[in-house]
Amino acid sequence: MVHSAYDCVELVRECPAKIESIESYGSKLLLGCSDGSLRIFAPETESSSDGSNSYALERNLVGFAKKPVLSMTVVESREFLISLSESIAFHRLPSFETIAVITKAKGANVFSWDHRRGFLCFARQKRVCIFRHDGGRGFVEVKEYGVGDTVKSLCWCGENICLGIRREYVILNSSNGALSEVFTSGRLAPPLVVSLPSGELLLGKENIGVFVDQNGKLLPEGRICWSEAPLEVVIQKPYAIALLPRFVEIRSLRAPYPLIQTVVLRNVRHLCQSNDSMILALDNSIHGLFPVPLGAQIVQLTASGNFEEALSLCKLLPPEDSSLRAAKEGSIHIRYAHYLFENESYEEAMEHFLASQVDINHVLSLYPSIILPNTTIVHELEKLDIYGDASYLSRASSGVSDDMEPSSTSHMSESDENAALESKKMNHNMLMALIKYLQKKRYSFIEKATAEGTEEVVLDAVGDNFASYNRLKKSNKGRGSMPVSSGAREMASILDTALLQALLLTGQPSVVLELLRGVNYCDLKICEEILRKDNHSVALLELYKHNSLHREALELLHKLVDESKSSQSKITQRFKPEDIVEYLKPLCGTDPILVLEFSMLVLESCPSQTIELFLSGNIQADMVSSYLKKHSPTMQARYLELMLAMNENAVSGNLQNEMVNIYLSEVLDWHAGLCASKKWDEKDYSPTRKKLLSALETIAGYNPEALLKRLPPDALYEERAILLGKMNQHELALSLYVHKLNAPELALSYCDRVYESMHQPSAKYSSNIYLVLLQIYLNPRRTTAGFENRITNLLTPQNKTIPKLTSTPSIRSRGRGSKKIAAIEGAEDTKVSLSSTDSGRSDGDADDYSEGGSTTIMLDKVLDLLSRRWDRINGAQALKLLPKETKLQDLLSFLGPLLKKSSEMYRNCSVIKSLRQSENLQVKDELYSQRKAVVKITGDSMCSLCHKKIGTSVFAVYPNGSTLVHFVCFRDSQNMKVAGKGSQLRKRL
Repeated sequence: MVHSAYDCVELVRECPAKIESIESYGSKLLLGCSDGSLRIFAPETESSSDGSNSYALERNLVGFAKKPVLSMTVVESREFLISLSESIAFHRLPSFETIAVITKAKGANVFSWDHRRGFLCFARQKRVCIFRHDGGRGFVEVKEYGVGDTVKSLCWCGENICLGIRREYVILNSSNGALSEVFTSGRLAPPLVVSLPSGELLLGKENIGVFVDQNGKLLPEGRICWSEAPLEVVIQKPYAIALLPRFVEIRSLRAPYPLIQTVVLRNVRHLCQSNDSMILALDNSIHGLFPVPLGAQIVQLTASGNFEEALSLCKLLPPEDSSLRAAKEGSIHIRYAHYLFENESYEEAMEHFLASQVDINHVLSLYPSIILPNTTIVHELEKLDIYGDASYLSRASSGVSDDMEPSSTSHMSESDENAALESKKMNHNMLMALIKYLQKKRYSFIEKATAEGTEEVVLDAVGDNFASYNRLKKSNKGRGSMPVSSGAREMASILDTALLQALLLTGQPSVVLELLRGVNYCDLKICEEILRKDNHSVALLELYKHNSLHREALELLHKLVDESKSSQSKITQRFKPEDIVEYLKPLCGTDPILVLEFSMLVLESCPSQTIELFLSGNIQADMVSSYLKKHSPTMQARYLELMLAMNENAVSGNLQNEMVNIYLSEVLDWHAGLCASKKWDEKDYSPTRKKLLSALETIAGYNPEALLKRLPPDALYEERAILLGKMNQHELALSLYVHKLNAPELALSYCDRVYESMHQPSAKYSSNIYLVLLQIYLNPRRTTAGFENRITNLLTPQNKTIPKLTSTPSIRSRGRGSKKIAAIEGAEDTKVSLSSTDSGRSDGDADDYSEGGSTTIMLDKVLDLLSRRWDRINGAQALKLLPKETKLQDLLSFLGPLLKKSSEMYRNCSVIKSLRQSENLQVKDELYSQRKAVVKITGDSMCSLCHKKIGTSVFAVYPNGSTLVHFVCFRDSQNMKVAGKGSQLRKRL
């Protein structure tokens, strides 16, 4: 006997007649005796010490039946009693008056009542009959079927009937009488059919009870194995009580259906279920099996170590005791978990710890090698009454101890080695079970911790400073920069810290990385020391990153990069400088100073990626430039180049000026070196000089005057010409191209750029730049005399006529043409006189410059310019500038296309004029045709307004040409419209 589920008490002693059947009706017992009488016993008022009542005879119905009463069933819903004796009779309750007798049931040996539909089925020899109760005293026969052998047992199963005949079980369809075999019933014991509360069936086969559904199919619940073949079986959840020949056996209905209790009673003939007990009928006495309270059973089972059965009983506690039920279940789960843990069933133990909802510190106390962070939460472990002593649950929870790894001895015998190996295996299984337990608990912990963090942010946002202050007072330094200030986050920190250690001890570094890369609350101090000690550098890097300790992470990453370069390094994963760049990318928007500091470490090894980092990270260009100028001057120009290539407007004028000055400084150093070795040539171009020339032409943000002062007086004329052009000194710039560089093509290209920078080439003075070049070709003495002095005067502070331009638009920029047109026009008006036609030089030449000899006029250059740019030069003004000695034949290439274009334009204008005149005539003709509309008035023509004939009255025609009205009607309608609009306006006002 495992435990006492029922207490056996004698209820009735020394019944005068032999008891053949028994049934309960409320609190009363109905005994069918062999003499055909019905004895009714009722409980006495005084109860015994064990809570059961003794019964006394209340009524004896002699002659209740002519023969012994073999079986009885009380139908409380319809208030009658069914008895089986010579026949089947129905008696009204509580008077026991006979209301009906089914004469066809004479000789029946077994019957079954369907409470749901009110159907009665009984077996008589090899026939099965079905009757229906139609209310009152009436019973109607429904069906009668024949079977192959005598029916020993039967029971309703839904709409069908399960029959136990001599050697087998069959399912009888009550609608059509079809039979379907289930299985054989055995040879020694008679067939037994028992209905379960769920609607399924329990069929007996020798000493085995088989579960089947209503269609006879086997169920997966298994089988109940009795000690002997049962005579009767009654189900009273959670137990099945079987009447065996020598005793009564009680088994659990939970697989594997263990034996619960054995009640030894001789000559028990029948079992009957009462309201809250089981009734056992002997030959001349009655015993009752009263269930022991569930609480007492649970205590017995727990004390005997039968935890699973105790847990199953906990589920049967009444709903009103839910708190008691939860407490008992939790306590049993904990005790069962400790029992399993001690017997090395670690995974099952963790499942019960999980079901008990016990604090994780209680579970972690079983793992002394796991170091936990300090916590402000007080865990009352002494309330967990496990084995009467919870002192073993206490443990140190602060600091990092030295017992993280078991110490090993240098000399160990073979037996000790085997024991250590087994211990190591056990520890691994223990840790794997712990990992599964923590992972299952983790989701709810992280969810609560995140919710508390969000709540704090919301409270701080709405100004709950007092609550924030109280929370910060309780915070500790468990998670780096993020203070753990709540119970949920402290518990999450304990869980994640323990989980990380368990994963490391079981050799799962990849899972550790997944843990650290997601949302986690690992304690920084403990985890950092553990990861450093075991050289888990990648995991340590993720730990720093998650806790926003970017400086420590970058220092570690730089160290790992240096170690990866060494061939003697023992690290498993190799790191490259590009890894530092990738780490810095997310920090550009939050900590640009840190990005600049650590980018200098990899700037030389991967310059392109580093500069791309600056560009893509949206770090202020001024900040990057000044930092590079201080720590890596050689990379400053490259950075500015890429910035300009991406977006010129994103680079300020100061940075543009900075870049041009960097180029100029390099070019000046290069020039000085060549001059020192006397190898300087104006036509030499180094890569930096090419960059300088390109920057001077395309960039608009530098100061040309300051750069012009840095240029040497006898070199770098092309750079000087570009700077003069930026200052709108086109004559000086072109003079340099023509006289210093002897490069007419460059001069022509310069004129083209100035011309193309204008939005309106046909505007007044738009071709003046080419006329300036013509004058330079025609008056070489004027343009060369005092050239250096003119430039010097241009840069002196006393020169007030030329404004200092701090930001000159690029000559290639199309958006600033109007300003340059004004500058060119101003320069032409002040420096060039186009009225001088006689001698090919300006009027003021003799006055301005008296020094210098005569210089040959570059007539061939003039003619070449006119022939190549005839479409951009004002022909009349150009002809005025040419010398009188110029032959007309030389101007053929200029005048030919010019005159052809003029005549073509004249012809086109004439055609356009003729077309417009023709169009004008067509419009007039259409107007005249529209005015010639004809309206025919007859004697039947009606006014569309007054519906009277128009006759000879003055009429009006609407624009559609068909609507005719009297002129008077039309005038009145117009006046009415005006009056209506006026009244509406007055209403609105």
